[in-house]
Amino acid sequence: MKKLSFHPCGNYRENYAQELAIFDTWFGRVCLGVFLAVLFGVAPFMLSPYLLYILNTIGILAIGAIGLNILIGYTGQISLGHGAFFGVGAYAAAILATRLDVPFYLSIPAAGAITAMVGMVIGIPSGRLKGLYLTIATLAGQFIIEYVLIQWESLTRGTMGITLPAPKIFNWTIAGDQAFFFFIFICLVLTTWFAVNIMRSKYGRAFIAIRDNDRAAEGMGIPIFKYKILAFAISSFYAGFAGALWAYYMVSITTEPFNLGLSVEFIAMVIIGGMGNIPGAILGATFITLLNEALRFVTGILMNVGMITSMGLNIAPLREFVFGLAIVLFILLEPKGIAELWRILRSNFRLWPFSY
Repeated sequence: MKKLSFHPCGNYRENYAQELAIFDTWFGRVCLGVFLAVLFGVAPFMLSPYLLYILNTIGILAIGAIGLNILIGYTGQISLGHGAFFGVGAYAAAILATRLDVPFYLSIPAAGAITAMVGMVIGIPSGRLKGLYLTIATLAGQFIIEYVLIQWESLTRGTMGITLPAPKIFNWTIAGDQAFFFFIFICLVLTTWFAVNIMRSKYGRAFIAIRDNDRAAEGMGIPIFKYKILAFAISSFYAGFAGALWAYYMVSITTEPFNLGLSVEFIAMVIIGGMGNIPGAILGATFITLLNEALRFVTGILMNVGMITSMGLNIAPLREFVFGLAIVLFILLEPKGIAELWRILRSNFRLWPFSY
Protein backbone atom coordinates (compact mmCIF):
# COMPACT_ATOMS: atom_id res chain seq x y z
CA MET A 1 0.00 0.00 0.00
CA LYS A 2 1.42 3.30 -1.06
CA LYS A 3 2.02 5.78 1.75
CA LEU A 4 0.42 9.17 1.26
CA SER A 5 2.56 12.27 1.76
CA PHE A 6 1.12 15.55 2.93
CA HIS A 7 2.65 18.95 2.27
CA PRO A 8 1.95 21.95 4.48
CA CYS A 9 -0.20 24.64 2.88
CA GLY A 10 0.22 27.31 5.54
CA ASN A 11 2.05 28.51 8.61
CA TYR A 12 0.94 26.49 11.62
CA ARG A 13 2.29 27.42 15.03
CA GLU A 14 2.70 24.66 17.57
CA ASN A 15 4.10 26.53 20.58
CA TYR A 16 4.36 30.02 22.09
CA ALA A 17 7.94 30.49 20.89
CA GLN A 18 6.71 30.25 17.28
CA GLU A 19 3.86 32.63 18.07
CA LEU A 20 6.27 35.25 19.45
CA ALA A 21 8.81 34.92 16.63
CA ILE A 22 9.40 38.19 14.75
CA PHE A 23 9.82 36.36 11.44
CA ASP A 24 7.41 33.50 10.65
CA THR A 25 9.61 31.89 7.98
CA TRP A 26 13.26 31.41 7.20
CA PHE A 27 12.77 33.46 4.02
CA GLY A 28 12.12 36.61 6.08
CA ARG A 29 15.26 36.01 8.13
CA VAL A 30 17.35 35.48 4.99
CA CYS A 31 15.99 38.66 3.38
CA LEU A 32 16.81 40.67 6.51
CA GLY A 33 20.32 39.18 6.59
CA VAL A 34 20.92 40.00 2.92
CA PHE A 35 19.61 43.55 3.41
CA LEU A 36 21.87 44.17 6.40
CA ALA A 37 24.85 42.66 4.58
CA VAL A 38 24.31 44.98 1.61
CA LEU A 39 23.67 47.95 3.89
CA PHE A 40 26.85 47.53 5.94
CA GLY A 41 29.07 45.89 3.34
CA VAL A 42 28.30 47.86 0.19
CA ALA A 43 26.59 51.20 0.92
CA PRO A 44 29.33 52.95 2.96
CA PHE A 45 32.01 52.06 0.41
CA MET A 46 30.10 52.71 -2.83
CA LEU A 47 28.08 55.84 -2.07
CA SER A 48 29.25 59.44 -2.30
CA PRO A 49 29.66 61.59 0.84
CA TYR A 50 26.42 63.42 0.03
CA LEU A 51 24.41 60.18 -0.21
CA LEU A 52 26.04 58.93 2.98
CA TYR A 53 24.99 62.18 4.67
CA ILE A 54 21.39 61.55 3.57
CA LEU A 55 21.52 57.96 4.84
CA ASN A 56 22.97 59.07 8.17
CA THR A 57 20.24 61.69 8.52
CA ILE A 58 17.61 59.04 7.78
CA GLY A 59 19.12 56.75 10.41
CA ILE A 60 19.12 59.42 13.12
CA LEU A 61 15.60 60.66 12.36
CA ALA A 62 14.30 57.09 12.13
CA ILE A 63 15.34 56.48 15.76
CA GLY A 64 13.38 59.55 16.84
CA ALA A 65 10.40 58.57 14.68
CA ILE A 66 10.28 55.08 16.23
CA GLY A 67 10.01 56.70 19.65
CA LEU A 68 7.17 58.97 18.56
CA ASN A 69 5.39 56.02 16.93
CA ILE A 70 5.43 54.20 20.26
CA LEU A 71 3.71 57.20 21.82
CA ILE A 72 1.24 58.09 19.05
CA GLY A 73 0.79 54.91 17.04
CA TYR A 74 0.77 52.38 19.89
CA THR A 75 -0.42 54.38 22.93
CA GLY A 76 -2.62 56.97 21.22
CA GLN A 77 -1.03 59.96 22.98
CA ILE A 78 -0.50 62.81 20.52
CA SER A 79 2.59 64.93 21.17
CA LEU A 80 3.73 68.14 19.50
CA GLY A 81 6.91 68.37 21.57
CA HIS A 82 9.06 65.68 20.00
CA GLY A 83 11.30 68.20 18.27
CA ALA A 84 12.01 69.86 21.62
CA PHE A 85 12.89 66.48 23.18
CA PHE A 86 15.26 65.93 20.27
CA GLY A 87 16.90 69.23 21.20
CA VAL A 88 17.08 68.30 24.89
CA GLY A 89 19.01 65.18 23.95
CA ALA A 90 21.38 67.13 21.72
CA TYR A 91 22.13 69.74 24.39
CA ALA A 92 22.36 67.16 27.16
CA ALA A 93 25.03 65.24 25.23
CA ALA A 94 26.88 68.47 24.37
CA ILE A 95 26.90 69.68 27.99
CA LEU A 96 27.97 66.28 29.33
CA ALA A 97 30.80 66.10 26.81
CA THR A 98 32.08 69.68 27.17
CA ARG A 99 31.45 70.44 30.85
CA LEU A 100 31.87 67.02 32.49
CA ASP A 101 34.13 65.24 29.96
CA VAL A 102 31.74 62.28 29.76
CA PRO A 103 32.87 59.80 27.07
CA PHE A 104 30.98 59.64 23.81
CA TYR A 105 29.58 56.15 24.37
CA LEU A 106 28.18 57.16 27.79
CA SER A 107 26.93 60.65 27.00
CA ILE A 108 24.50 59.43 24.32
CA PRO A 109 22.50 57.00 26.53
CA ALA A 110 22.80 59.48 29.41
CA ALA A 111 21.29 62.18 27.19
CA GLY A 112 18.46 59.78 26.38
CA ALA A 113 17.85 59.16 30.10
CA ILE A 114 17.82 62.91 30.86
CA THR A 115 15.35 63.48 28.02
CA ALA A 116 13.18 60.63 29.33
CA MET A 117 12.89 62.40 32.69
CA VAL A 118 11.92 65.65 30.94
CA GLY A 119 9.38 63.72 28.87
CA MET A 120 7.85 62.22 31.99
CA VAL A 121 7.32 65.72 33.40
CA ILE A 122 5.72 66.93 30.16
CA GLY A 123 3.61 63.75 30.10
CA ILE A 124 2.08 64.28 33.54
CA PRO A 125 -1.00 66.05 32.06
CA SER A 126 -1.76 62.84 30.10
CA GLY A 127 -3.26 61.46 33.32
CA ARG A 128 -6.17 63.88 33.03
CA LEU A 129 -6.03 65.14 29.45
CA LYS A 130 -6.35 63.45 26.09
CA GLY A 131 -7.01 64.32 22.48
CA LEU A 132 -6.79 67.98 21.57
CA TYR A 133 -6.17 69.10 25.17
CA LEU A 134 -3.15 66.82 25.52
CA THR A 135 -1.85 68.07 22.16
CA ILE A 136 -2.05 71.66 23.42
CA ALA A 137 -0.27 70.66 26.64
CA THR A 138 2.61 69.08 24.71
CA LEU A 139 2.70 72.13 22.43
CA ALA A 140 3.18 74.27 25.53
CA GLY A 141 6.02 71.94 26.53
CA GLN A 142 7.60 72.51 23.11
CA PHE A 143 7.59 76.28 23.60
CA ILE A 144 8.82 76.06 27.20
CA ILE A 145 11.78 73.88 26.23
CA GLU A 146 12.62 76.17 23.30
CA TYR A 147 12.59 79.17 25.66
CA VAL A 148 14.83 77.42 28.19
CA LEU A 149 17.35 76.35 25.54
CA ILE A 150 17.62 79.92 24.25
CA GLN A 151 17.50 81.89 27.51
CA TRP A 152 19.54 79.69 29.87
CA GLU A 153 22.76 81.00 28.39
CA SER A 154 24.98 80.00 31.33
CA LEU A 155 24.23 76.36 30.54
CA THR A 156 23.31 76.21 26.85
CA ARG A 157 25.24 79.28 25.64
CA GLY A 158 22.04 80.51 24.00
CA THR A 159 22.32 81.42 20.34
CA MET A 160 26.11 80.97 20.43
CA GLY A 161 25.73 77.19 20.39
CA ILE A 162 28.08 74.46 21.58
CA THR A 163 30.88 72.72 19.69
CA LEU A 164 31.32 69.08 20.65
CA PRO A 165 34.66 67.24 20.84
CA ALA A 166 35.46 64.47 18.37
CA PRO A 167 33.72 61.26 19.49
CA LYS A 168 35.97 58.40 20.49
CA ILE A 169 35.33 54.81 21.50
CA PHE A 170 38.50 53.80 23.31
CA ASN A 171 41.19 54.37 20.61
CA TRP A 172 38.80 54.60 17.68
CA THR A 173 37.98 58.17 16.62
CA ILE A 174 34.67 58.41 14.78
CA ALA A 175 35.18 61.00 12.07
CA GLY A 176 33.58 61.40 8.67
CA ASP A 177 30.35 60.18 7.12
CA GLN A 178 31.55 56.62 6.65
CA ALA A 179 32.55 56.04 10.28
CA PHE A 180 29.33 57.65 11.53
CA PHE A 181 27.34 55.49 9.10
CA PHE A 182 28.36 52.29 10.89
CA PHE A 183 27.71 53.71 14.35
CA ILE A 184 24.36 55.29 13.47
CA PHE A 185 22.95 52.21 11.77
CA ILE A 186 24.15 49.87 14.48
CA CYS A 187 22.26 52.10 16.92
CA LEU A 188 19.21 52.04 14.60
CA VAL A 189 19.23 48.24 14.44
CA LEU A 190 19.51 47.93 18.24
CA THR A 191 16.81 50.51 18.99
CA THR A 192 14.49 48.94 16.40
CA TRP A 193 15.02 45.51 17.94
CA PHE A 194 14.32 46.95 21.39
CA ALA A 195 11.13 48.69 20.22
CA VAL A 196 9.82 45.56 18.48
CA ASN A 197 10.36 43.51 21.63
CA ILE A 198 8.69 46.14 23.83
CA MET A 199 5.59 45.92 21.67
CA ARG A 200 5.56 42.12 22.05
CA SER A 201 5.74 42.34 25.84
CA LYS A 202 3.04 43.07 28.42
CA TYR A 203 3.96 46.76 28.21
CA GLY A 204 3.25 46.89 24.49
CA ARG A 205 -0.06 45.10 24.95
CA ALA A 206 -0.98 47.61 27.68
CA PHE A 207 -0.07 50.52 25.36
CA ILE A 208 -2.32 49.13 22.63
CA ALA A 209 -5.17 48.55 25.09
CA ILE A 210 -4.93 52.17 26.27
CA ARG A 211 -4.92 53.38 22.67
CA ASP A 212 -7.99 51.36 21.72
CA ASN A 213 -10.08 52.09 24.83
CA ASP A 214 -8.50 53.54 27.95
CA ARG A 215 -11.61 53.05 30.08
CA ALA A 216 -11.82 49.37 29.17
CA ALA A 217 -8.07 49.04 29.83
CA GLU A 218 -8.53 50.57 33.27
CA GLY A 219 -11.40 48.21 33.93
CA MET A 220 -9.11 45.30 33.08
CA GLY A 221 -6.74 46.43 35.84
CA ILE A 222 -4.17 48.30 33.73
CA PRO A 223 -2.88 51.41 35.59
CA ILE A 224 -3.29 53.74 32.62
CA PHE A 225 -1.51 56.77 34.12
CA LYS A 226 1.58 54.68 34.88
CA TYR A 227 1.68 53.28 31.34
CA LYS A 228 1.04 56.67 29.73
CA ILE A 229 3.99 58.15 31.64
CA LEU A 230 6.07 55.13 30.66
CA ALA A 231 5.16 55.68 26.99
CA PHE A 232 6.23 59.33 27.25
CA ALA A 233 9.50 58.24 28.91
CA ILE A 234 10.33 55.67 26.21
CA SER A 235 9.38 58.03 23.40
CA SER A 236 11.46 60.85 24.91
CA PHE A 237 14.42 58.51 25.44
CA TYR A 238 14.41 57.67 21.74
CA ALA A 239 14.18 61.37 20.84
CA GLY A 240 17.02 62.28 23.22
CA PHE A 241 19.17 59.39 21.98
CA ALA A 242 18.64 60.50 18.36
CA GLY A 243 19.30 64.15 19.28
CA ALA A 244 22.59 63.21 20.96
CA LEU A 245 23.66 61.27 17.86
CA TRP A 246 22.74 64.24 15.70
CA ALA A 247 24.73 66.64 17.90
CA TYR A 248 27.90 64.56 17.58
CA TYR A 249 27.34 64.12 13.86
CA MET A 250 26.83 67.85 13.27
CA VAL A 251 29.80 68.72 15.57
CA SER A 252 28.24 72.10 16.46
CA ILE A 253 24.65 72.74 17.59
CA THR A 254 22.43 75.80 18.06
CA THR A 255 18.82 76.15 19.18
CA GLU A 256 17.39 76.94 15.72
CA PRO A 257 16.59 73.42 14.42
CA PHE A 258 14.63 72.27 17.49
CA ASN A 259 11.46 74.18 16.76
CA LEU A 260 7.82 73.33 16.16
CA GLY A 261 8.59 72.60 12.51
CA LEU A 262 10.79 69.67 13.55
CA SER A 263 7.97 68.31 15.73
CA VAL A 264 5.60 68.51 12.76
CA GLU A 265 8.15 66.65 10.64
CA PHE A 266 8.29 63.84 13.17
CA ILE A 267 4.49 63.60 13.20
CA ALA A 268 4.54 63.51 9.39
CA MET A 269 7.02 60.61 9.53
CA VAL A 270 4.68 58.64 11.79
CA ILE A 271 1.52 59.36 9.77
CA ILE A 272 3.06 58.84 6.33
CA GLY A 273 5.10 55.81 7.40
CA GLY A 274 2.22 54.14 9.22
CA MET A 275 0.99 54.59 12.77
CA GLY A 276 1.41 51.59 15.03
CA ASN A 277 4.11 50.09 12.81
CA ILE A 278 7.81 50.10 13.73
CA PRO A 279 9.16 49.61 10.17
CA GLY A 280 6.67 52.27 9.10
CA ALA A 281 8.52 54.85 11.22
CA ILE A 282 11.74 54.06 9.32
CA LEU A 283 9.92 54.30 5.99
CA GLY A 284 8.37 57.61 7.08
CA ALA A 285 11.77 59.03 8.09
CA THR A 286 13.15 57.96 4.71
CA PHE A 287 10.26 59.59 2.84
CA ILE A 288 10.43 62.89 4.73
CA THR A 289 14.24 63.15 4.47
CA LEU A 290 14.17 62.49 0.72
CA LEU A 291 11.27 64.93 0.35
CA ASN A 292 13.28 67.59 2.17
CA GLU A 293 16.24 67.06 -0.15
CA ALA A 294 14.00 67.13 -3.23
CA LEU A 295 12.35 70.36 -2.07
CA ARG A 296 15.76 71.91 -1.43
CA PHE A 297 16.79 71.00 -4.96
CA VAL A 298 13.55 72.27 -6.54
CA THR A 299 13.65 75.48 -4.49
CA GLY A 300 17.18 76.16 -5.72
CA ILE A 301 16.04 75.73 -9.32
CA LEU A 302 12.96 77.94 -8.90
CA MET A 303 14.99 80.69 -7.27
CA ASN A 304 17.12 80.85 -10.41
CA VAL A 305 14.12 81.15 -12.72
CA GLY A 306 13.71 84.80 -13.66
CA MET A 307 9.99 84.53 -14.28
CA ILE A 308 9.31 83.34 -10.72
CA THR A 309 11.18 86.23 -9.13
CA SER A 310 9.83 88.81 -11.56
CA MET A 311 6.24 87.80 -10.75
CA GLY A 312 6.97 88.36 -7.06
CA LEU A 313 5.98 84.84 -6.06
CA ASN A 314 7.13 83.74 -2.63
CA ILE A 315 8.28 80.11 -2.70
CA ALA A 316 9.45 80.10 0.93
CA PRO A 317 6.23 78.36 2.14
CA LEU A 318 6.66 75.64 -0.53
CA ARG A 319 8.11 73.19 1.99
CA GLU A 320 5.26 73.58 4.48
CA PHE A 321 2.70 73.34 1.66
CA VAL A 322 4.14 70.10 0.29
CA PHE A 323 4.42 68.59 3.78
CA GLY A 324 0.80 69.41 4.54
CA LEU A 325 -0.34 68.11 1.16
CA ALA A 326 1.55 64.83 1.66
CA ILE A 327 -0.01 64.29 5.10
CA VAL A 328 -3.53 65.02 3.82
CA LEU A 329 -3.13 62.75 0.79
CA PHE A 330 -1.88 59.85 2.88
CA ILE A 331 -4.70 60.28 5.41
CA LEU A 332 -7.27 60.29 2.61
CA LEU A 333 -5.81 57.67 0.26
CA GLU A 334 -3.84 55.33 2.54
CA PRO A 335 -4.38 56.01 6.26
CA LYS A 336 -2.08 53.12 7.22
CA GLY A 337 0.85 54.74 5.43
CA ILE A 338 3.74 53.43 3.40
CA ALA A 339 3.98 50.33 5.59
CA GLU A 340 0.58 49.21 4.33
CA LEU A 341 1.59 49.84 0.71
CA TRP A 342 4.68 47.71 1.31
CA ARG A 343 2.54 44.94 2.84
CA ILE A 344 0.24 44.96 -0.21
CA LEU A 345 3.23 44.83 -2.55
CA ARG A 346 4.71 41.87 -0.66
CA SER A 347 1.35 40.09 -0.77
CA ASN A 348 1.11 40.58 -4.52
CA PHE A 349 4.56 39.04 -5.02
CA ARG A 350 3.68 36.15 -2.70
CA LEU A 351 0.39 35.39 -4.48
CA TRP A 352 1.48 36.05 -8.07
CA PRO A 353 0.23 35.13 -10.65
CA PHE A 354 -3.11 34.84 -8.80
CA SER A 355 -5.01 38.02 -8.02
CA TYR A 356 -6.09 36.78 -4.57
